[in-house]
Amino acid sequence: MTLNHTTNEGAPDGSEASDASSRGYREITDARGRVYRVGESDRDILGHSRKLMVYLPWLAMMAISVFEYAYGSAEDTLSSAHGWTQSNTFWILSVWIFFQAGVSFPAGWMREKGILTARRAMFVGSGLCLLGFLALSHIHNVFFAILGFGVVGGIGSGLIYSTCVNMVGKWFPERKGGKTGFVNGGFAYGSLPFIFIFNYAFDTGNYQTVLDLIGVYVLIVVFVCAFFFKDPPKNWWPAEVDPLAQSGSGKSAASLAKNPPAVRQYTPMEAIKTGILPLMWVALVISAGVSIFGISFQVDYAKEIGFGPLVAASSMGVMAVINGIGRGVVGWASDQWGRKPTLVMVILVLGLAQFGVIWAGDVKSEWLFLVFAFLSGFGGGAFYPLFAALTPDYFGENYNASNYGLVYSGKLISGLFGGGLGSMVVSAWGYDGAYALAGGTSLIAAVIAMTLRQPGRPKTGTRAKVRQPQAAT
Repeated sequence: MTLNHTTNEGAPDGSEASDASSRGYREITDARGRVYRVGESDRDILGHSRKLMVYLPWLAMMAISVFEYAYGSAEDTLSSAHGWTQSNTFWILSVWIFFQAGVSFPAGWMREKGILTARRAMFVGSGLCLLGFLALSHIHNVFFAILGFGVVGGIGSGLIYSTCVNMVGKWFPERKGGKTGFVNGGFAYGSLPFIFIFNYAFDTGNYQTVLDLIGVYVLIVVFVCAFFFKDPPKNWWPAEVDPLAQSGSGKSAASLAKNPPAVRQYTPMEAIKTGILPLMWVALVISAGVSIFGISFQVDYAKEIGFGPLVAASSMGVMAVINGIGRGVVGWASDQWGRKPTLVMVILVLGLAQFGVIWAGDVKSEWLFLVFAFLSGFGGGAFYPLFAALTPDYFGENYNASNYGLVYSGKLISGLFGGGLGSMVVSAWGYDGAYALAGGTSLIAAVIAMTLRQPGRPKTGTRAKVRQPQAAT
């Protein structure tokens, strides 16, 4: 490898990390031309440990989790209060998912161009989230409710989600799986209190007050976290970790051995041309569609079977908690076992769990239903951080906001067939037919995931030889 020493900081990828002072650093260039910027610690850039860039995004993700994972528990009351049909409420959520996922790529592109800083994205997102809940609370017309909660709230939560997920990958390039999974998990289990509020303390007499307070809660939490958000400079790598290491003890060395860094920094167009990013997109479309289907219909299915409200609420609560905890667990596991095999395992669990839900419903077993809600929740969330970590593993960190934005945009398609179109399948085929279809398509996603590989690296997984260090100039 070649060591190039410079003293300028350079542009930090549209971030707030840049300041007027210059700090010394060195750039390590490997045989393929990839540059690693080392020498600056996280404390040099932030003034404190980079661990804060895990905990703050985690708190913000917990705040916005109420949008998606608790919405299904509020649908009956919303329908009664506003005079909406079940189809109306499903399409409101579907539009929210469309815009929450759809804004990810343009937001990432603006961040990388310096048009939108991470902090500003969070500020704007928090305000839009408040407007979304105010619309859901006070607007009876379903079209304007879709515009308010689905479009405005979806854009706001999407800005927050994409900023938080990409923040972690930038600050932990050597061990991103566990950290990304931890942050991503907050997007699921953060909704748990609201699931039980919507099931037990939410009715047509207090729904406006409850929704208004939730909107204010999201605004405050996200706004406060945003004050501390900063991105690292481009190509930044922790000085104490060898980016080319494949052996040795320690968490970072083990993770890099199983998940070597991308061979170079791919722009979005270059990532698309590899053919791997489109495959990731298709696999996420299918997996997210199955996950959204479960989130949207599990409570209603439990009630139709004849299970009481406690089981219905508990099944959704179990799904949300395991969905979130599972993200952290598989993120850590992927650092140890490798990202791709972990992803394949997770998608298989998701697919098989759908058939288990059918079985539990057929035999009218509450405990079996909760078991498969557990497995469905695990599989239905764990693939998100794996795709989030796999994207910079394959295409590098510099354009990760845009590249993962493209992969994650698959969720906007998933929202259509997982929620709105899912309701049509339920009407036509019943719950058994819909769950069987979900399980079958999930297995197809697992097969697609098996074909993924890191672009530019030999299929055997061997690394190209690295030039010996030369004297610094």
